[in-house]
Parts: sequence; C-alpha cells; structure tokens
Amino acid sequence: MLLQDRLKNYRLILASASPRRRELLAACDIDFTLAERFECEEQYPADLEAEKVAEYLSQLKSNAYPTPLAERDILLTADTVVISGEKILGKPHSEEEAREMISMLSGATHKVVTGVTLRTVERTVSFSAESLVSFRTLDAEEIEYYVANYRPMDKAGAYGIQEWIGYIGIEGIEGSFYNVMGLPVQRLYSSLKELI
Repeated sequence: MLLQDRLKNYRLILASASPRRRELLAACDIDFTLAERFECEEQYPADLEAEKVAEYLSQLKSNAYPTPLAERDILLTADTVVISGEKILGKPHSEEEAREMISMLSGATHKVVTGVTLRTVERTVSFSAESLVSFRTLDAEEIEYYVANYRPMDKAGAYGIQEWIGYIGIEGIEGSFYNVMGLPVQRLYSSLKELI
C-alpha cells in the first residue's frame, strides 16, 4: 500500500515555518496539517559535534511542541544547518552577515545536514541526512545581487539552492538535493513507512 494511503488513518503535523518543507511534502502527495507556531529556544551544547546539531535541534523542537498528541498523530519537526569547515552557519541576522556567509561558501565545498524527528504517542524516531555542496567562486556583484533581490535571511547559510544563486553558482552536489532545500524526503518517506 502506498504511504499516502496508509497515512489516511493518521494526522501528520508539520511543525515548521519553512515554505520549502511544505512544498516538498505536498510534492510527495503527503497530506499534512500545519502546526500553529510555538516558541522553541534553538540552543545546543557548545561541545556537540557539528554534524549532530541539526538532529539535536529537531528533537528540541519536537519536545517543545505544546499540544499533547492524539493516538493517531505524527509530529514532524526538522532543522537544517550549513557547516563550513567546522563552523555552523545558521540564518543570518543582517544583510552584511548574509554577504559574509556566502563569501565563505564561495569557491568551496560545504556540508548541509538536516535533522528530522518523527514523534507519536508511543515512539520517537530521529535521523539526519548529509549532502555536500560545491560552489564556484562567486564575484562580489553576484553576492550583492542575490542578497539584495532574494530572501537569504530565513535560510541556513544565507542561500536557497532552488533560487538564482543555486542555478548560477552550484557546481555539484553529493547526496540529496532536497536535503539541501530542507527536507530529505526520500529518507522521510521510508521512515514514515517504517513508523506506521
């Protein structure tokens, strides 16, 4: 039986403000309910390995969800981080910081890790997926154009792979493209099938 048919007996709750995650779930023909916004202080231990941060934050968001789950509810939370060297790049707080982040990624390969947590009344399953992304060297005008014309402020690492900068700047990807967008949908699909 297809996952979307099996999910008809459940309510999948997406607890994410990301329009890209909503788009990716919808593209998989997976019905979901969007959770109301809730507060979660996204902090992680300073000594936590960079590759484990996204999964840790997805669990933190899951635990912060304020509404008790019903028997047939599945809560989905996720977090994406960009890792350049050993430095974690979150969402930029200013245009200047966005320019700095993109300059750091220019002409180099970085890692994108998305952590996902699925939680029901009885079980919690967490996993993360990694992708390597290589940018060609971008010139200052290209970086300036992107920051001025797109919305880097709501994106880890200050860029969206599905936007202009991805088309003109990315030379190669190793791993899931959709993971870089913010949700490793193939892994998620398989995990949901195993969960229910």
